[in-house]
Amino acid sequence: MGIKKKWGQVLLLAILALIFCTSSPASLRAETVNPSASEAPAADSVFASSPSYYTGKVTIIFSEGENTDPGFSEKYQRVNVRLNNGPDAGKDEMVEYSTTISTFEQQKLSVGDTVIVAPDTVGGSGYVILDKLRIPGVLVGLAAFFLLAILFGGIRGITSLFGLAASLGILAYGVIPAIIAGHDALTVSVIGAFSIAVISILLAHGVNKRSGISLGATLVTLIAAVAFSMIAVVLAKLSGSGTEEAVFLQIGSLPSINLQGLLLGGMIIGTLGVLDDVTTAQVAAVEEIGIADSSLTRKELYKRGLRVGREHIASLVNTLALAYAGASFPLFLLFAVNGGPPLWVVLNAEYVMEEVVRAIVGGASLVIAVPISTFAAAWYYGKKALICLQTSSPTIF
Repeated sequence: MGIKKKWGQVLLLAILALIFCTSSPASLRAETVNPSASEAPAADSVFASSPSYYTGKVTIIFSEGENTDPGFSEKYQRVNVRLNNGPDAGKDEMVEYSTTISTFEQQKLSVGDTVIVAPDTVGGSGYVILDKLRIPGVLVGLAAFFLLAILFGGIRGITSLFGLAASLGILAYGVIPAIIAGHDALTVSVIGAFSIAVISILLAHGVNKRSGISLGATLVTLIAAVAFSMIAVVLAKLSGSGTEEAVFLQIGSLPSINLQGLLLGGMIIGTLGVLDDVTTAQVAAVEEIGIADSSLTRKELYKRGLRVGREHIASLVNTLALAYAGASFPLFLLFAVNGGPPLWVVLNAEYVMEEVVRAIVGGASLVIAVPISTFAAAWYYGKKALICLQTSSPTIF
């Protein structure tokens, strides 16, 4: 009966997530307030102007060479591509594929490679190669990840995958369409983050007391994260236009979008990704401590749980900083380039400060999540005695 009840809860939450994800886009599309999206100027590239995309297989490498125009040089290959689909399926096309000299060895084509092609709208006939087809290789890695999650996580691994699917569904079918429809990016992102927290935590960890406490702590910390991010963005004087992607959005399909709100929304959703780990781990640790020694008062349980939390803070802050540093690794190379602006000017650039502020907001949210989740768990699992923090030297961390 316990297993049936658990799977019944999972099924109910999955249905709720499906209803949320599938019902949102229809209403949002009906009230789209940004008609300029369809009027965006076409970019001078085959990506924007090609009506269709197809796949093909490289069957012959005819030649390789190098173009050395003044101020620019590249290497190219002339290859034969047999189209897999489209109006010319089965037909062979000779196509020239070029890339920069520095990346040629990593990007060059080999016989048997599958590529993405599109009609050549610049030359007027034939096809151009846009990129290698990477999806099949990534799907293999994704399948391995799913297998490991199920193999070592058991039922929790399966439910965590349901939670992951629900989170992605809310982003793809709720948050993104709402922002495109013209709604405030920050407001939509906060609502989406709260929705993701509720559905993903309950799906991944089940509907139980531990999940309820973790969820409450996560939502309280999210509110704090919103405040942290807003204060940090104002103090750092960020506009949200520090990346090329943001600029392309504003000058292209979404000229009226609030880039600062988009930046804030991204910080909130990014922070949520690690809050789940902190809050659920802390609540579980406090619960297990309470089970091991049921005589502990709430105050004692809080103190012991916080000792575990301090170790969690030390490792997670370092992990978060390294994650942001790894994502921005080219920036470190930029710092080392000789002959450029002074280091303090480079550091002051908005695209650098955006990453710094992301790390600060994420780290601060993780730190505050530990005492919040520990307090909530200790209050519930400890003996019926109030936590007294009015000591001679009160500590939170």
